[in-house]
Amino acid sequence: MRERLTDALYGLGWGTVNKLPEPVAAELGRRIADLAWKRRGKGVLRLEANLARVVPDADPHRLAELSRAGMRSYMRYWMESFRLPSWSAERVRTGFAPQDRHNLEEALASGRGVVLALPHMGNYDLAGAWLTTAMNQPFTTVAERLKPETLYDRFVAYREGLGMEVLPHAGGSAFGTLARRLRAGGVVCLVADRDLSSSGIEVDFFGEPAKMPAGPAVLAVQTGAVLLPATLWYDRSPVMRGRIHDPIEVPTAGTRAEKAAAMTQRLADAFASGIAEHPQDWHMLQRLWLADLDRRPRPPAESSGMEKP
Repeated sequence: MRERLTDALYGLGWGTVNKLPEPVAAELGRRIADLAWKRRGKGVLRLEANLARVVPDADPHRLAELSRAGMRSYMRYWMESFRLPSWSAERVRTGFAPQDRHNLEEALASGRGVVLALPHMGNYDLAGAWLTTAMNQPFTTVAERLKPETLYDRFVAYREGLGMEVLPHAGGSAFGTLARRLRAGGVVCLVADRDLSSSGIEVDFFGEPAKMPAGPAVLAVQTGAVLLPATLWYDRSPVMRGRIHDPIEVPTAGTRAEKAAAMTQRLADAFASGIAEHPQDWHMLQRLWLADLDRRPRPPAESSGMEKP
């Protein structure tokens, strides 16, 4: 019953929100965000605890302000995502304005393949739609299998409708397909700031150990693709902002595992720089740092009730 209800709520969002005028949808998102923030649920409390690491000198009042802004940013992501399939190509092209775009253009021109790695910031679906529309560049990504299956199918259909090739995260075939796409000069986009699996690589993140996925670095090491971090944020305009960071080169010395570990640390450093500048747009409503995970039983992981898949 809960799974059917969840699927119905998402269906209502896609079926209703995209029909609303944009100012009305934006105001609805802010109201929902403020209501969730005032309820002080697990997701909001976890967000504040995470932000306390990012902004260590923030007092409780400042943290509360940041978490409220964070929930508004999070709901802006959802309102945009519900409406994104109805946006015109021109609206998509002008809806995202990344800095240092030359890093992406030069990586694409190299023909080596490109791994774009992002944290849970801003709206990476919009960034992906911009890539397929403004840059005319198709790409491949992965999606975690959601329950119910109908909800997973909704997200896959939604992202494929934006021009993405979507592979299921579960199973061992995804990595091989991603590697083939990169060796053919293609683009792979991966969200890469949280990994609690046994294959995650431990990094120093804001001064404490955390785990991040090995995939982006391992793909770059094995295929020779360019690894590019990207961070996203909102300002007061309708346009999402972002930065394509400098490429992370494969180290010349060390084993493959050592090279991947060094590259993942540099990826974490790039993410940290973007998150520190725009902490309210980092949508991390789950436990991330190992110290937090050690204080409680292992999965099932807590959920905010509306995770970004």
